[in-house]
Amino acid sequence: MGDSVITVPNTFIATTEAISQVGAMPEFVDIDEQTYNMAPTKLREYLEQCETFSPNGRPISRRTGRPITTIVPVHLYGQTAEMDPILEIAETHKLIVVEDACQAHGAEYFSERERRWMKAGSMGKASAFSFYPGKNLGACGEAGAVTTNDEALALKIKMLRDHGQATKYHHCMEGYNGRLDAIQAGILRTKLKYLADWNENRCDAAERYRELFISLSDTIIVPHEPPWAHPVYHLYVVCSKNRDQLRKQLAEAGVETGIHYPIPLHFQDAYRHLGYQCGDLPVSERVAAEVLSLPMFPHLKAEQQRHVASQLIKSCSLVMA
Repeated sequence: MGDSVITVPNTFIATTEAISQVGAMPEFVDIDEQTYNMAPTKLREYLEQCETFSPNGRPISRRTGRPITTIVPVHLYGQTAEMDPILEIAETHKLIVVEDACQAHGAEYFSERERRWMKAGSMGKASAFSFYPGKNLGACGEAGAVTTNDEALALKIKMLRDHGQATKYHHCMEGYNGRLDAIQAGILRTKLKYLADWNENRCDAAERYRELFISLSDTIIVPHEPPWAHPVYHLYVVCSKNRDQLRKQLAEAGVETGIHYPIPLHFQDAYRHLGYQCGDLPVSERVAAEVLSLPMFPHLKAEQQRHVASQLIKSCSLVMA
């Protein structure tokens, strides 16, 4: 309560709603040029600008005057953020890391610190997963989960989700009605055994797209896979300076696309009070104007991808003419 939490503006508003609704205030750092996830260099620079510290040694935000307590990296589009430096920065400044893994079910990150591949959601103090129907592991309705290896925190979360009850009718705190209902749990349990195969299918589809788009290297930017990442391609997102024209051409050819996300959070009316200006987070602002999500799902067929590619190639030629 009364703290500041650092995250990125290139994400869905649920990331920051969770911050605001516990009484904290979101603050933003810019994203990496290639992965579109939190840039550790920007995070480090932001924290090093803090000139005062709370009694427990945490930095005081120059923007809000509040102690910064937490970092929330977002594993966007199915690819993990670069966690080793983020965790090291957090340790240096005595901050907690909470992962937003809502789009990264099964994604992996190679940690030099641990010398092994680690799953998204296993590296922070706690992690959030969404089981919205469109996710890699989706329920039949609204659903989600929190993971942690902290027993005390796990107990508190269990109570919070069930009206703050430790046992029936014994309320240790005020909580919520946030329990996962049995129908959704049953669907997720059934689908979970297929997740690895479905993720592999998505990765195969991503590789096919990469090969199909070789001729478009001067027109679009395909997703970057750093050596430390095993992404699971919740979304297949390309970038183009002609995004809106390409999207219009593709729609006319019957190819549906999406934009994740067209307005970065620091420009949303909901956060106008935070005082961010155009140019404060230039990479996020540029990416929001250029990203285009192409069809991606585990049962996407090669011939469907060839159709998407042929229409995209045609659209690029029309746009560039």
